[in-house]
Amino acid sequence: MATEILMPALSPTMEEGTLAKWLVKEGDAVKSGDLLAEIETDKATMEFEAVDEGVIGKILVAEGTERVTVNSPIAVLLEEGESADDIVGAAPAKAPAPKAAEPAAEPAAEPIVAPAAKPAADQALAAPSGGDGKRLFASPLARRIAADKGIDLAQVTGSGPHGRIVRADLEGATASAPATVTAAAPTGAASMPTGPSTDAVLKMYQDRDYAEIKLDGMRKIIAARLTEAKQTIPHFYLRRDIRLDSLMKFRADLNKQLAHRDIKLSVNDFIIKACALALQQVPAANAVWAGDRVLQLVPSDVAVAVAIEGGLFTPVIQDAEIKSMSALSAEMKDLAARARSRKLAPHEYQGGSFAISNLGMFGIDNFDAVINPPQAAILAVGAGVKKPVVSASGDIAVAMVMSVTLSVDHRVIDGALGAKLLQAIVDNLENPMAMLA
Repeated sequence: MATEILMPALSPTMEEGTLAKWLVKEGDAVKSGDLLAEIETDKATMEFEAVDEGVIGKILVAEGTERVTVNSPIAVLLEEGESADDIVGAAPAKAPAPKAAEPAAEPAAEPIVAPAAKPAADQALAAPSGGDGKRLFASPLARRIAADKGIDLAQVTGSGPHGRIVRADLEGATASAPATVTAAAPTGAASMPTGPSTDAVLKMYQDRDYAEIKLDGMRKIIAARLTEAKQTIPHFYLRRDIRLDSLMKFRADLNKQLAHRDIKLSVNDFIIKACALALQQVPAANAVWAGDRVLQLVPSDVAVAVAIEGGLFTPVIQDAEIKSMSALSAEMKDLAARARSRKLAPHEYQGGSFAISNLGMFGIDNFDAVINPPQAAILAVGAGVKKPVVSASGDIAVAMVMSVTLSVDHRVIDGALGAKLLQAIVDNLENPMAMLA
């Protein structure tokens, strides 16, 4: 039986994506593991693999198509002995749209679900279960019709293959009481004001010249997550100045010794190492918020913000506390390069308990960074500049000073604990040789 190939969910937050490029064409034979297409998500461009074998009978979504929803059909795979004539009315469902007057034709194919996590918004419809806990199988169109009409799929008997619920099974069905799929009451950040409406803002600037800039998926995700973070995380801030003279001299000496290996350590590499070691020195602060509990991590997995066009990534360096400076530097350069080309896999920018955001290279003296949940802290790093300081003997001297701000989630880290963590970071950076001991 012909099967639908569905738009995969390539990350937990993905709800739609762009089909950037097909790597196969109609008539090509494929097997499990073969590359089918390149999919652009809100974060990266990733390759999509086949999970079954057969022949590509029909491509339903053209290259470059934007806003293709997760789990909507993008192609049809034929089994042995089948031809394109066996395909009946399969059509892709793209981005959410207003309800049509008449539902589209019923796809004749059983879906192949990509082996990836589905977004939370799709869970209610993707795998409904009956009262006995058994999974109910329904076509994408049947699920949409059931959602629109408020029909409980657990009360419908499917007439399709293997008991699958199809469009015809819902033609005479009426809404259940209560309906299985209902709109959830707004809670938390979703229920809070988000500012003036689009119409209000457009009216405010109707007599001014402007250009509208379309929000891409990345910018939408960033906006949603930052709004959630500031509305739901009780931030507090700890600030320190760090003397960099010893670090700058030590770094220059190391880079001379490493020049023959084409290795050049940056100040940011030392900051990453200092934070990783500090999380080991103050293990209670190496933790994340998990809704109704705190998870205290054993390794130091440090995320580092990387600016890219239109947004940013925070790739995570795992086990940073045990890596050499040269290995850590090389890994960071690789992650940053692939972040800028949007080639990171989801596991490379998810997780971590701590983050670093360094704007020193842009001449910023100091700033406050927003925590990236579920992480519990982020270090905002400013530029190292020469300033007058008072020496231990009481004399005025000139020193290289860097200002940092530690943003902390008060649910996870209390004030005194946050102060200990920041003190450990300062000590590590002001005594860089000890970090290599």
